[in-house]
Amino acid sequence: MARPRGTDGSLLASLPWTLGALGLSVAPHVPYLPAWITFAFFGCAVWRYMIEKRRRPLPSAWFRAALALACFLGVLITYSSISGVGPGSALLAVMASLKLLETRKRRDQFVLLFISIFLVMSSLLREQYLWSLPYMLGAVTVIMTAWLRMSASPIESAKQSFAIGGRLLLYAAPLALAMWIFFPRLATPFWAVPIDSSRATTGLSDTMSPGDISSLSLSNEVAFRVSFDNQIPDGPDRYWRGLVLTTFNGRSWTGREPAISTTARDQIVTEGDPISYEITLEPTRQQWVFALDMPVMWSLSKTFMGPQQQLARSAPIDQRVAYKAISHPEYRVEADLPEVYRNWYSNLPADSNQRSATLAREMRAAATSDQAFINAVLRKFNEEEYYYTLEPPPLGSNPVDRFLFDTRSGFCEHYASAFAVMMRSVGIPSRVVLGYQGGEINPLGGHLIVRQSDAHAWTEVWLEGVGWQRVDPTAAVAPERIDYGASGAALEGLGDAWGLSAPSELLHRLSLSIDALNAKWNEWILGYGPENQQNFMKWLGMDDPNWRKMMLTLIGVVVSLVMLISVLLMLRYRPPARDEASILYQRFIKKTGLEPIAGETAIEFGRRAKEADALPDDVIALITEAYVDARYGPYREPAFERLKVAVGSIT
Repeated sequence: MARPRGTDGSLLASLPWTLGALGLSVAPHVPYLPAWITFAFFGCAVWRYMIEKRRRPLPSAWFRAALALACFLGVLITYSSISGVGPGSALLAVMASLKLLETRKRRDQFVLLFISIFLVMSSLLREQYLWSLPYMLGAVTVIMTAWLRMSASPIESAKQSFAIGGRLLLYAAPLALAMWIFFPRLATPFWAVPIDSSRATTGLSDTMSPGDISSLSLSNEVAFRVSFDNQIPDGPDRYWRGLVLTTFNGRSWTGREPAISTTARDQIVTEGDPISYEITLEPTRQQWVFALDMPVMWSLSKTFMGPQQQLARSAPIDQRVAYKAISHPEYRVEADLPEVYRNWYSNLPADSNQRSATLAREMRAAATSDQAFINAVLRKFNEEEYYYTLEPPPLGSNPVDRFLFDTRSGFCEHYASAFAVMMRSVGIPSRVVLGYQGGEINPLGGHLIVRQSDAHAWTEVWLEGVGWQRVDPTAAVAPERIDYGASGAALEGLGDAWGLSAPSELLHRLSLSIDALNAKWNEWILGYGPENQQNFMKWLGMDDPNWRKMMLTLIGVVVSLVMLISVLLMLRYRPPARDEASILYQRFIKKTGLEPIAGETAIEFGRRAKEADALPDDVIALITEAYVDARYGPYREPAFERLKVAVGSIT
């Protein structure tokens, strides 16, 4: 027998709630899903609602099978895989869309709501933003309401269903909180979930060509936040070391792949007092780890120091990470550089940027030493008509020549590149460092915000007996960029000539407030790892906390909460206390010897008792009147006393 394909409209009342729950669960994935999946989902939702409203037949099984195969192939082609957060959430969204087209009964709606729960929870695999918790609670409440609406009576309003769903979640909240606090945290997860790799990388690239950093400087995204143990360093000391570029092809600078160096740490000679701090680094999908120049200690696992004293991790940073570090602003690096490395750090391609090389050799011949030559180049940038701008003109071939002699305007990468080329032209080893400079102090959170707009490039040169030292030619052209940082200069109005604009004071204060909340969310909630859990357990009085103690504590707390919630539910839904007036009236009925009829009122029973001469008429009338007054009258206590006396007088 063929299965009927038509609809009878029985789901019309509950279907909008199911569609709304599905829409809320898909919404967090929309920014990451291909547009065709989003359109397919909403198209199927509208189509299914119109089918139910107009009592039309559902699509045939063959059509649904062909559509499912096409969507599966679409996901496979889009992601080149079916595993991972991206493909997995895409398949869930597609599954929900296609399931709508075969939904006939309420049990099918239950399956859709189960998929909604999975979609809401899977959004947490990507990121746990500050708004994630309230959004998740709201979405789950709507899903619970949709569940209740499928079995609600016609007289039950949506508001009542919503209240019941919210109350059920409140009952579950203490259990969830206890599990979150006491369940032993592991340093590594039980499984590894592949994060989307198709999204654009946020942050610095491992190559530098004109215009790379200037595009980042227009971004207000947070790169990382820093909390210092003591006083925050001054603006000119906030150089956040990232990656080092050592090879120049005439136009672009490139660096080596991250590699472990066993001698890089030993080449650092520190001076002065160290600075201790903690960095919360946003996902970059790169291996570079940023630290205040010059780092000597770091706590991030699987992190090593490369041959140019740059920090890197063995795996890309796909999720927000927090780590502690210690740096020395005063340092010397590699005072003795082997000849082979001197030549390598001085290498330039032949027949490129010849005018710059000739200028450098002329200036070096007029200088008395390498340090005097460095100072002469910096004076040239400072005293001659060179400009700092985020929108420099195009350079074409031989970009250093065109920059130094023609355009004379550029961003930090232009000055760092030109300075390094001039150094190498006279045999002074040099390299370009990419990282961030500056940062904005959030007075509400007491931490430093380093944004993508603080991306910066500077130069390191090597001098005999001194070693590698930092030289920032940008400071000679735009010292306010170093003193205030990019974001600070924008707020002070100093960056107008660069093309930077600052938000209004109200919006800026609002953004700082949100940033402070985000920082605390990251520290207290997302940062609740093994170490913080151990500290919290000790604060609660647990000596030497281990997983056995925490599991036993968790079991004890959960059992206690379950018992408490059970008692509350028993008290809430306990049967009403027996009515004393009804008990007395039942004794009266028993004395009459008559059986009450279903739906019969006390007055009607009294009339029937009089007709049967079961008791004297005046006694029946007295008991009936007293009972009605005791149950429904305004003066129940006196009426109850009359009823008690009257029933007691029956022999």
